[in-house]
Amino acid sequence: MKSDWRLALTGTPVENRLKDLWSIFDFLNPGLLGSAGAFDTACKAMEKSGSGYAPLRRLVQPYILRRLKTDKSVINDLPEKTELNAYCMLSKKQAALYQQSVEEMRTALEEKSGIERRGLVLAFLMRFKQICNHPSHWLGDGGFAPKESGKFDRLNELCEEIAERQDKVLVFTQFKEMTSPLANHLTGIFGQTGAIIHGGTPVKQRQKLVTAFQEDDHIPFMVLSLKAGGTGLNLTAASHVIHFDRWWNPAVENQATDRAFRIGQKKNVLVHKFVCKGTVEERIDELIAGKRALTKEILSKDAQSQLTEMSNDELMAMVSLDIHSAMA
Repeated sequence: MKSDWRLALTGTPVENRLKDLWSIFDFLNPGLLGSAGAFDTACKAMEKSGSGYAPLRRLVQPYILRRLKTDKSVINDLPEKTELNAYCMLSKKQAALYQQSVEEMRTALEEKSGIERRGLVLAFLMRFKQICNHPSHWLGDGGFAPKESGKFDRLNELCEEIAERQDKVLVFTQFKEMTSPLANHLTGIFGQTGAIIHGGTPVKQRQKLVTAFQEDDHIPFMVLSLKAGGTGLNLTAASHVIHFDRWWNPAVENQATDRAFRIGQKKNVLVHKFVCKGTVEERIDELIAGKRALTKEILSKDAQSQLTEMSNDELMAMVSLDIHSAMA
């Protein structure tokens, strides 16, 4: 593209891996970060060095103008945001299904390699997520009895308090098929129906739902699939955000949280991130937390991609069930 000067606007310059940053600068200032191969080699060397990514940060810093909502010099009237992990236990049925899946994965890994192995790992990670949500999510039996899921129990505890305060809440899930069971459960807690937005919701209908949620005091909650409701919506009527299941990419989760934590919000925002103890969810959360400082510097590869590259022993240690932590 021929141009006198170039400008890139983004809220997530590094969403999944450092190559995202390279792509932007290859457009803005070709050659500054070298070729793609040379950039990868340099990043691996920096990762092993004592100074980390400081050389890369110094190189790109003169070209970046960054503004954060939490910077009071940028926005001085935005309330506070507090993020908390909401730890959940597994029910007996969840624990049995989870352990059975771990053993199936152990056997299956011995027979796969290469791209087939990566696909197998991702499929089992999806299964573990579904079991942690609710046994019916994995089994597909349509039951969704609240007592069979530790996350549904935790949702009860949190939303009963939210209902007492007459606050509003956003509940995010990455699974479209979880939106209706969650909405049905929340209706029983609040005594009123809420709203649902997922990939199948017509675009014109979405804005009507947003307007109703923002203006109608009788709509206490909204359940959203993360991809459909994670960007572009203004939902500042809510002062609570619940991530029912975790998208293992902090940038995507933050964008979803920002549906409530944005200009126009008048209340402090409380963010609850559900984590099943003793499962892969807890270990991934620890992995993300351990890299948070690095993320602020310059984000490395997302956690899910890292898992597919682990050895079989490392992977089984990551997903194995700690029964003492997982069940009360």
